[in-house]
Amino acid sequence: ERLADITRSADVLVAAVGQPKLITGEMIKPGAAVIDVGINRTDSGLVGDVDFASAREVAGQITPVPGGVGPLTIAMLLRNTLTAAALQLLN
Repeated sequence: ERLADITRSADVLVAAVGQPKLITGEMIKPGAAVIDVGINRTDSGLVGDVDFASAREVAGQITPVPGGVGPLTIAMLLRNTLTAAALQLLN
């Protein structure tokens, strides 16, 4: 109940908790932007931490899983790896 109170107050909600479909539409402020960073393997396939079906009815914008922020996550990890390698070579 406390979690829902907090999430309903957010204009931008980023879900990264590692629990499939934890965040439901009832927990989202109408019109909020929802960024689902989580990816969970279930018997029915890959799903996010947000219940996409119920959330899309409430959210102003929402990222899907799969096909949402995953490519950006990979790009940033690669960038950070290259930066770390360059720093190792310079020191």
